[in-house]
Amino acid sequence: MDDEEASQRVLDAAEALFYERGLQSVGIDDIRSTSGVSLKRLYRCFHSKQELVTAYLDRTDRRWRAALANYVRSAAEDPRDAILAVFDWLGLWFAEPGFRGCAFINAHGELGEVSPAVAAATRRHKEALLAYLTQLAEQAVPGAGRALANQLLLVVEGSIVTAAVHGASGAASAGRAAAAALLDAAELSRTARLHRD
Repeated sequence: MDDEEASQRVLDAAEALFYERGLQSVGIDDIRSTSGVSLKRLYRCFHSKQELVTAYLDRTDRRWRAALANYVRSAAEDPRDAILAVFDWLGLWFAEPGFRGCAFINAHGELGEVSPAVAAATRRHKEALLAYLTQLAEQAVPGAGRALANQLLLVVEGSIVTAAVHGASGAASAGRAAAAALLDAAELSRTARLHRD
């Protein structure tokens, strides 16, 4: 096994354990045991637990956002549908076995106040999600962009937290309905502006 394969095995183990049990309750020995990578090699790949936590969050960010974007791209026929498809994808994610909410909200809740690296990784993820929603919002309602995206982000985050805390299977569909109402309001506002101008 080379270092690249070892790194991937360690990250796979870290992803499963950190998401299931939390960052603080999982020790390096747990990750070593689950990954089958020796302690010496593990520390050669990741020099500290904090470095491993950051790598786990960065990989989770890339994978999560790619899965969302790929679904939206394949499921949506027009810009409005693209925004609503975000909530369809959330519903599929919420229904997955082992769903425990947002890895970044969970990590920030545990360590965000004491770990600048965790706080920064969480901010990067949420800013990237906001940028994606801004792009979708601008395509759906030109001129609404960032303002609409900020509202949509609150609905996305609220849906995730509701699903995680309450196990609410309807959280995504409720979020979808709220997003549709926000889109309708933004479109009405845009139409009114165009008529005034």
